[in-house]
Amino acid sequence: MARDTRLDRRTFVKTAATATALTGIAGCLGGGGGDNDDENGDDGGDTEFDGWFDNVGNFDGVADHTGESEVTVTVGAQGNGGAFAFDPPAIRVDAGTTVVWEWTGSGGSHNVVAEDGSFESDLVGSEGHTFDHTFDATGTTKYVCTPHEQQGMRGAVVVE
Repeated sequence: MARDTRLDRRTFVKTAATATALTGIAGCLGGGGGDNDDENGDDGGDTEFDGWFDNVGNFDGVADHTGESEVTVTVGAQGNGGAFAFDPPAIRVDAGTTVVWEWTGSGGSHNVVAEDGSFESDLVGSEGHTFDHTFDATGTTKYVCTPHEQQGMRGAVVVE
């Protein structure tokens, strides 16, 4: 007797529900990919980026620059399929630290715009241009290059 191997609607729904439940259980057990993990196995201590770096090709954790009074971030670094990255994309600093963004001159015109509106640079394409901001309050500030945000040109400053 031949077995009917057609997938009816009821079988499909049951199979999809089981797969969804198993995926949820794996996430609860810590089985997710952990795209935002740094070398310590977390995404920057108490900081949660909520997927902010999901499509950022050069993100590999939060660079610790605590103890430094000034930190430089490259604008127009190689990443995300061209010169469309901040390097490093995520940094940890102490309150009172000045972050200086310095343009490479590659990848066209870039800017640095805080998601919360706390700072915004001009749109510039020239090498050596700089923009700085001093971070006085603790917390996390996410920022983008508005023309290249969809390509993954995103960054964050975590202030302790």
